[in-house]
Amino acid sequence: MPIGTAQTSIAIHLPSTHILLADHDPGWSDAFTREAERIRPAFDALLVALHHIGSTAVPSLRAKPVIDILAVVSDVHALDTQAERFKALGYEVMGEFGLPGRRYFRRDDLLGVRTHQVHAYAEESAGEIERHLNFRDYIREHPETARAYAALKQLLADECHGDMGCYSDGKTAFIREIEQRAALWKLSSSSKHLVEPNERNNDSLGG
Repeated sequence: MPIGTAQTSIAIHLPSTHILLADHDPGWSDAFTREAERIRPAFDALLVALHHIGSTAVPSLRAKPVIDILAVVSDVHALDTQAERFKALGYEVMGEFGLPGRRYFRRDDLLGVRTHQVHAYAEESAGEIERHLNFRDYIREHPETARAYAALKQLLADECHGDMGCYSDGKTAFIREIEQRAALWKLSSSSKHLVEPNERNNDSLGG
């Protein structure tokens, strides 16, 4: 479980009739780094990279205080043999969980509140990997879109009364539209987002 400033937000507990959206916590980035280092050995030699994705990876964006991690692996099927390692780290092993080609792991705190999610894809699943990263980067670079997304999430959190299906379904159309925009934006501006060799990106850790 994340510690430090991130723990303050993640440790907030509300009845199941609420969907908690917390103000952005700068500690979420460090919480990702700590958890990434903690779970890295479970992947063994399969790990290619770990990325911080989802709303907690976007500065200033209100979010459910859950750290989402995108794991890129060399062989997603071989990852199935590592299930016991993830269980030992407190994760529930969910398999594809409705998304072909993905391996999904989730971790709750002692009160059953979700704190972490890992979404693993094989590096050959470039489309899925890029979809997640492009969405994150686009939202980061377009404050007006981030504000619209935050407003939609708050509206749904208020109206869905704890129904996560309602909350997720209500975001789908917006997310699909932004994914399309993000893909085009990435193609047109990829040269602006190249990371120089001497730069460190705290949201992406190699295997």
